[in-house]
Amino acid sequence: MSSPPVQFDFGQNWQEFSDSALTAERVEQSKRHFAELLGPMDISEKTFLDIGFGQGLGLLNAGSLGARTFGCDINPKCAQVVGANLKHYPDLSQKPWILVGSILEPATVSRLRVEAPVGFDVVHSWGVLHHTGNMALAIKHTAELVATDGHLILAIYNRHWSSRAWLAIKWTYVRSPRWIQRLFIAALFPVIYYAKWIVTRKNPKLQERGMDFYYDVIDWVGGYPYEYASVDQMSGVVEALGFETVKVCPARVPTGCNEFVFRRKDPAERA
Repeated sequence: MSSPPVQFDFGQNWQEFSDSALTAERVEQSKRHFAELLGPMDISEKTFLDIGFGQGLGLLNAGSLGARTFGCDINPKCAQVVGANLKHYPDLSQKPWILVGSILEPATVSRLRVEAPVGFDVVHSWGVLHHTGNMALAIKHTAELVATDGHLILAIYNRHWSSRAWLAIKWTYVRSPRWIQRLFIAALFPVIYYAKWIVTRKNPKLQERGMDFYYDVIDWVGGYPYEYASVDQMSGVVEALGFETVKVCPARVPTGCNEFVFRRKDPAERA
């Protein structure tokens, strides 16, 4: 029997972030970013699916706007984390429905279809599909779950000349013992800190989306599997699946995530 692929434990990192760094201020910041990403889109009473929900802020933010929320994540620790983070949303009227499973597996896709036979009104996957080990298939399966005239919201790492070097770093990190991983973080933390400050002209510790710089560095250095795509590549792939590009927010740093909002066109529009 073959051994399972080596992967970074995103669930553990999200758990430590939630226990140590998630504050009421960061929750409010994540709500503001989420609202900006949605733009004029009204998700009240709509079905909202989050693929790879991580710490659950996307799911919980959608619920706070009145959406009926569904989440899928391959890491069972994330299901525990989102449950714990409900305390930051005391006015939430309904808990999200959660499935532990891989978006690469047809059985997972089929199970999600049971919850929304005609598709979900909004499918959201922020910074996730490039970590599945098969980004093309993950995008295809995710897109299949969007209802006609529904929206697909994605964030995918930008292609950059340094991407191959980062792939090697991440590959090495996940195969190293814990003490070597700590050395990686200690060595690369100042490099990433000053590089981001130079590019953005802002203090990297002033994070967006409610995140924390230290845990983002761990996520970035260890985040394997790892794939990436340019804005044009991503738009081309998703548009070929029957979508139109509604909005693109380019990455703020060269290796960061480009954000996309797509709309699934009616078959009549594609003719």
